[in-house]
Amino acid sequence: MIYLDNAATTFPKPEKVYRAMDHCSRAYCANPGRSGHKMAMESARTVEATRDLVAKLFNIKNPMEVVYTFNATDSLNLAIKGFLETGDHVITTTMEHNSVLRPIMELEKIGVEHTFVQADCEGKISPKDIESAIKKNTKLIVTTHASNVVGTLVDIEAIGNIAKKHNIKYLVDASQSAGIYDIDVQRMNIDMLAMPGHKGLLGPQGTGILYVNDAIKLKSQREGGTGSKSEDIIQPDLYPDKYESGTHNTPGIAGLGAGIEFLLETGLSRIRNHEEELTQYMLDRLSEIDNIKIYGPRSSKERSAVIAVNIGDIDSGEITFRLDREFDIATRSGIHCAPLAHKTIGTLNQGAIRFSFGYFNSKDDVDKAIHALKEISKSY
Repeated sequence: MIYLDNAATTFPKPEKVYRAMDHCSRAYCANPGRSGHKMAMESARTVEATRDLVAKLFNIKNPMEVVYTFNATDSLNLAIKGFLETGDHVITTTMEHNSVLRPIMELEKIGVEHTFVQADCEGKISPKDIESAIKKNTKLIVTTHASNVVGTLVDIEAIGNIAKKHNIKYLVDASQSAGIYDIDVQRMNIDMLAMPGHKGLLGPQGTGILYVNDAIKLKSQREGGTGSKSEDIIQPDLYPDKYESGTHNTPGIAGLGAGIEFLLETGLSRIRNHEEELTQYMLDRLSEIDNIKIYGPRSSKERSAVIAVNIGDIDSGEITFRLDREFDIATRSGIHCAPLAHKTIGTLNQGAIRFSFGYFNSKDDVDKAIHALKEISKSY
């Protein structure tokens, strides 16, 4: 199969990721931080070594500010619900995933106000519009770094500067950018950074990360065993233990660590340049297809390796089905859990076919996708 659904989960993973997970599962997968025997200690070393790698990748000064979660949705819920309170105001955009929108709408029930800053038809967000939406009770700004629908990049450094200027906390959803684009939480004034382990970080599913500046005190979203202060029946207030109740996904964290090692060894610039080259190549070749609709910026410098298209008015799900059945090409169609983004680009009813590239894709994959779209287009 030609796998072009990397915006959902990257595949394949580097071989060292599979080896790390297998070795952990077979050799030492005990509960980290719960016991003093050799296997538990090795598990704990793996958990903390990966935490150190995350800190290195994003210039996080204190690795204890790295919180393990189950996915980006878990990270975003912890950040948004753990931070906002009744009477607060939060600013976000129309290009967000439901993992941002739905927690914010849920908090509306307890009196948290929100403003959705409107993107343009290509999914671009103006930092000035973000600043204009600030109110006296604005406590948090939340934006994606790259749209999961059209890939459009957001100037998170400019927004981080705005947030700092107004003494407002800034949360970035890096689901489509972590592991591909350079993100420096210090330079960009990012207070919280949410991401999955299974996308650009090249780890397995069931892993996620939330960086949270330890000056921020989030309300924990679950309580339980942490291995620390076990004599107390009250949740410890230690970072990161406060937010990591229960047994860690140690094999997953081992794989995540191996994925980040691969990124650091390969270099983000090399990965990013490869994905930009494939994206631009496909954008240029899509013009060869009759009745094609392309959404988002036409330059790969303004978007991540995500391309959304439609063929005429044909249902996007039908095209994705045919790509899979007839051409063995994996894509994703529909609304991509981002209804406001689709409303913004005018595809809420039709949805769109999303092609998303990863480091292990090639120009040959693009050529086959273009050929398939041409053949499908001829039949309508």
